[in-house]
Amino acid sequence: MQLTSTYRSPWMTEDLDDVRTLARTFFEKESVPNQERWAEQHQVDREYWNAAGAAGLLCMSIPEEYGGGGGTFAHEAVVIEEQAAAGDDAFGNSVHSGIVAPYVLHYGTEEQKHRWLPKMATGEMVGAIAMTEPGAGSDLQNLRTTARLSDDGEHYIVNGSKTFITNGSHANLIIIVARTGEEGGKGLSLIVAETEGLEGFERGQVLKKIGMHGQDTRELFFSDMRIPRENLLGGQEGQAFVQLMEQLPQERLVIAVSAAKVAELAVDVTVAYTKEREAFGRELLKFQNTRFVLAECATEARAVRTLVDHCVQQHLKGELDAASASMAKWYSTEKQCEVVDRCLQLFGGYGYMIEYPIARMYASSRVQKIYGGTNEIMKELIARTL
Repeated sequence: MQLTSTYRSPWMTEDLDDVRTLARTFFEKESVPNQERWAEQHQVDREYWNAAGAAGLLCMSIPEEYGGGGGTFAHEAVVIEEQAAAGDDAFGNSVHSGIVAPYVLHYGTEEQKHRWLPKMATGEMVGAIAMTEPGAGSDLQNLRTTARLSDDGEHYIVNGSKTFITNGSHANLIIIVARTGEEGGKGLSLIVAETEGLEGFERGQVLKKIGMHGQDTRELFFSDMRIPRENLLGGQEGQAFVQLMEQLPQERLVIAVSAAKVAELAVDVTVAYTKEREAFGRELLKFQNTRFVLAECATEARAVRTLVDHCVQQHLKGELDAASASMAKWYSTEKQCEVVDRCLQLFGGYGYMIEYPIARMYASSRVQKIYGGTNEIMKELIARTL
């Protein structure tokens, strides 16, 4: 792999090198041989979560006192990169470990953290976050799912639906963004549903997507679903909008980390292909157009990498602001899609065949510009700070 072997992120350490080796070995053994089957069944095997937990790859940034790996976001980033390098777009760990677990860690009570995080670290519990609704995406203030206290004040009665939920099949710990009060952001709360035997909870059919066929993306339905009041995340209503705004920079950085890796990987596999493939009696790589396209793509991938690395370093210091995270998410995913598209062109007809990694990258990359806040929203957030 030409591009990635010549560059080392400044936040990497020897400890993270060991994590990278662990993650690479795990994905090569447990993920690569199963990806075609996962795509057909539209989900990873449930046991895969337990295997990842046993390998120590879940919740790596969660403190050891709560069952996690005791690492930092850098540990999560390495796992995200190695999953991408293995061509695995099915495993929803970036949501489970990079998004859901931090919500519990930062806003949960001590009882909630001790109750849920150790099980998430082992894979006994699979996490999901339910924000998007059929009628509301990036505009969180217009969410309509309601959570009203029961007459005895012991339960929230939840009604509504959510869509595009990653880990929708396997998740048994779901953070639901629900309206507990007035209209607008101040009336939103985060309520955690433990779904085993939960009446009023229903999973819709797996959604058919352009790419990421092995990922269990579903709709979720709540009909008079009763959740104990003690499952209110943090114990105080009306805090969800602030909590979401505080955690969205990490979610967007998670997306940017994977985008940087996929852009690099696209260049790597295309360089390898153009060295082997011949046209008119010579290697494709010897044609000037091929060389110039790859030179441009390699440069753009490096630009993405350095921006993302800068944001990772800022995040590790606790200094990543929302605008910078939005810049990283917007720029990295735009370039990811551009680089993958240009590299696919160099494969010719083979680039359109799904058995080639570049074709799967193309199909899976497109959603990166949509979830985590659309790139149009990212530009609006950036513009507000100018």
